[in-house]
Formats: sequence, C-alpha cells, structure tokens
Amino acid sequence: MPRATKPSRGRTRPVRYAVVGLGHIAQVAILPAFAHAGNSTLAALVSDSPKKRSELGRRYDIPVRVGYDGFDALMRSGDIDAAFIALPNSMHRDFAVRAANAGVHVLCEKPMAATSADCRAMLAACRRRDVRLMIAYRLHFDVANLRVVEHVRSGALGPVRIFSSTFTMRVQDADNIRLRSDLGGGPLFDIGIYCINAARMIYRAEPTEVYAVATRAGRRMGDVLPTVSATLRYPGERVASFVCSFAAADTSAYDVIGERGRVRLEHAYDYAKPRELEIVTPKKTQRLTFAPRDQFAAELVYFSTCVQRKREPEPDGTEGAADVAIVEALHRSIARGRPVAVRGPSPTAHASPRQRIDRPATRRRETVHVTSPRGS
Repeated sequence: MPRATKPSRGRTRPVRYAVVGLGHIAQVAILPAFAHAGNSTLAALVSDSPKKRSELGRRYDIPVRVGYDGFDALMRSGDIDAAFIALPNSMHRDFAVRAANAGVHVLCEKPMAATSADCRAMLAACRRRDVRLMIAYRLHFDVANLRVVEHVRSGALGPVRIFSSTFTMRVQDADNIRLRSDLGGGPLFDIGIYCINAARMIYRAEPTEVYAVATRAGRRMGDVLPTVSATLRYPGERVASFVCSFAAADTSAYDVIGERGRVRLEHAYDYAKPRELEIVTPKKTQRLTFAPRDQFAAELVYFSTCVQRKREPEPDGTEGAADVAIVEALHRSIARGRPVAVRGPSPTAHASPRQRIDRPATRRRETVHVTSPRGS
C-alpha cells in the first residue's frame, strides 16, 4: 500500500477518507460528493464485494481497495485520516470502534448504531484515542432546514408548540435490508430518525416521554412493523408527532406551528428534490424554493474542517446517541402499549444557521451491484 506524500509547507493537507460500505447511498451520494469537497480526498474503498471494489475503483481512480478483512490493516497504514462508515446499521459499532482504535476519525451514517450500548462503545473508543466522531446528519448544513431553525429562533412564529411530520415510502423488495431487524432495519431507524432529529433541532431540547403505535401492512414486510405513529412530549408544553412508513406513497415534509405563525417544508428530508418552504405570519406569507444541493459534500467539508482544526463537530456522537435512545423508547412503547419515559444523553451543542454550507448538486451515477437502497 503506497504511503501518502507529506503536504507542502504552509498548506493544509486534505483529509484522506476510506468509504466503508459501497451500497446505494455510498454510490449515488457519498462517492460523488468528494468532487465538491476540496478539503477531503477519497483515498480508499472498503467493501465485501469484489465487483464493487473493482468497478467503482476504476470509476473514481482509487487504487486502494480492500475487503472487510483488510480494514484493520488499512486503518493502521497511516494512509487514512477518516473513515466514512456507510454500512448496515448493525455494523456501525464494530467498524467505528476499530477505526478509532487505530487513531482514525469517524464520520458515520445515521442512525449512529442499532442500540444505545453500541453508541456508548463508539463514544468511549473515540474519546480514548482523541479522534473526532460525527454522525452524518446532512440537514444540519442544509439551507432550507436551517432557514426553518432561523425563523423559529427569531421569534417570528411566537412560542412554538407543535412539530408534525410525515416521512413515508414504498419498500417492495423483500431482500431490502430495511426490512431486517437484525441489521437495524425498520422505519423508525431508517426514516423516522429524520423526524426525531428535526424536532430536536427545532426545539433545541430533549423529549421527556414518548408514545407510539405500529401497524402491519396486509403483505408481509420482513420482520419489521412497516408503519409507526409517534408522539413525543417536550418541556414547555410542546409536542412533536410524526408518522413513518414503508407502505405508503413517497412523502417527506414537516410543519412547525407557533402561536403567531407557522412554517411548512416540503421534501424536507430529501437530497435530490427541490425543497419548498412556506412561511406564514400575521404580516405576510412567503414561499421559497431551494434547488437541490450536494448535502453530502457539505458534511464532508464540515467534518474535514473539524479534523484539521481539532474541533469537536456538531452533530457529534452524543447527538446520534440521543436519537437512538428515543428510537429505543418508542420501540418499548409499542411493545408495552403505553407512554414511556426517555432516558438518553442531552447534547450541549445544536445546529446553527452559521453551519450552512452550499455545494452544487451532483448528477446521479449508475449503481454497481446494488440490490437494495441500503447496504454494503
């Protein structure tokens, strides 16, 4: 494995990444994003698929390509600064801890892990080796979502009382890993977590109690419940509610309602569609459209800056662990048929409009050997 050359004096070297897992999201979004992330370099590909390693390695001119059995040697080689983990949810802990133990920084796709115990292990490993850990909440850098945050904080809506969201899609492939609970699948972990994180981002607080119900579609969908409806109680007499489903037409939107106004963001969680924002206050109604941007390049740029400046990122591992604790509480509520308390970490940093990063949209590329929209 060739050694990287040292940067020239006075110039900060780009952060060198290994992308770990070459499934759908890696191929259509993460790998192309390096073209728009000048302080970040795609240095290695890690996958258990020789076909993906070969074809994607040629496409992006990446000579360093290893299977999972070569991951530890790659992390110890000195040729990698950060690992971007885009594996199935149940594999996040293992690869994140191994990267951290080798002194490599970790950028991990959401959800952070499949359990709170896994989250704690990831946090401990990164703290022990003093490496940065960020969870890939790309919307923390997105202009449309940050415009909502800015409007709420300005007080233009008055005290905000209600957050309501719907995130649904049809998952029809029986082999899709979204339908396997052993891999951390299910609608709460896969798409409901966007609704949970958006509510926390807007309220800048943690829920104290949650209640959820689930329904099963007429046809079998693996071993997961395809539709979940949830309500979260927040301090200050605020509530958040959402429905997430694998058995309904595509929808991705949220409403934020205050005493004096409201906002609605359509395609709120999408990265390939224009976002449409409506802001209604007593004085006027605004309608804004935000063209698609490269949200994955934005998070690469931000995380690499944190690595270069030895700065803790927002959203960090505590942010990711807070969402996982809420998902676990919602699963307990479904099982018990009643509200349950949430006991999770409380992050001290929150998304700020100052985190906005704009990068041009990328064109979609043909995928290689992808049988489901997620995976390695």
